[in-house]
Amino acid sequence: MGTKISNVRLSFPQLFTPKEFTPGDGKPRFDATFLVEKDSQNDKVIRAAIATAAKEAWGEKPVGAKNLPAYQIKLKALAGDGGKFCYVDGDTKEYDGYEGHMALTSHRGAAQGAPVLVDRLKNKLTATDGKLYAGCYVNASIEIWIQAGQYPGVRCTLIGVQHVADGDAFAGAQATDEDFDDLGDDETEEDFEEFTAGEDEDEDDASF
Repeated sequence: MGTKISNVRLSFPQLFTPKEFTPGDGKPRFDATFLVEKDSQNDKVIRAAIATAAKEAWGEKPVGAKNLPAYQIKLKALAGDGGKFCYVDGDTKEYDGYEGHMALTSHRGAAQGAPVLVDRLKNKLTATDGKLYAGCYVNASIEIWIQAGQYPGVRCTLIGVQHVADGDAFAGAQATDEDFDDLGDDETEEDFEEFTAGEDEDEDDASF
């Protein structure tokens, strides 16, 4: 099930041409990290999506000395490890714009096809448009899922990105200011419908 987040900042975008994470690994992919303000509605939506996926994968049966649900124990064990958990505390990073935010890292294998990339009016974007750069503000469609088995992890698949507004580029350059028309009201579920908040997650689900 897809999850949508709105007006978040884009970081480390690799959106138009897939690139191998490790040169020679034969697994080119598209990448994007989204900076999410802590305790914001976007933060709650992501945490709820993670908790839902974890419950489906690992169950809610109480286990351990503290009698906690199995999925919570799994999440706590993985939290903070950027190689195993797609949602980490930006304050642990020394990158522009990360302070005070959570960082959601998403990937999409080239074999899955390119992500949907559009502007405010849902016109398709290309690299030459210069709209999707590190530091701009975007809406994003992603899917949270659990990798089980020998190498467990909380993963995030990139589905699409919509440019919302310019911002200071993280490289230090000042982005061009532009006036944007309101988002059209003809969106569909598949193509960046209006972003709405889900139900608040259980308080315990936000502790990872």
